[in-house]
Amino acid sequence: MSRPSIAATVAYKTSHEKHSHIVQLECVFFGPFRDAIDEKTVYHETDATTVGDLLRELEDEYPPLAGELVDEDAATLAGDTVVTLDKKNVTHIDGLATELREDAVIRLVPSVYGG
Repeated sequence: MSRPSIAATVAYKTSHEKHSHIVQLECVFFGPFRDAIDEKTVYHETDATTVGDLLRELEDEYPPLAGELVDEDAATLAGDTVVTLDKKNVTHIDGLATELREDAVIRLVPSVYGG
């Protein structure tokens, strides 16, 4: 059995790395969101690259959250929902297009929850 060439190995690794963007995130839910999924903190592994992709994925995974995180047209956050990435409001970064990073902490606060 012949060994693959170095170029083939590099090409495989490069192509494999592009498709294996898996990050593990800590998602912290507040108020009615916490009640809806019966969890305060969820450690979530995802291949989502943006906050918007992650929120749609969470809505699919937790049916009680459907339509509560992302607006119907999927272009903005639903209502006055606040989502932070490492304590910074994503609307002050790139909104739903904000890129996710490994080990980030995402906090989801519904519009009806106050302090």
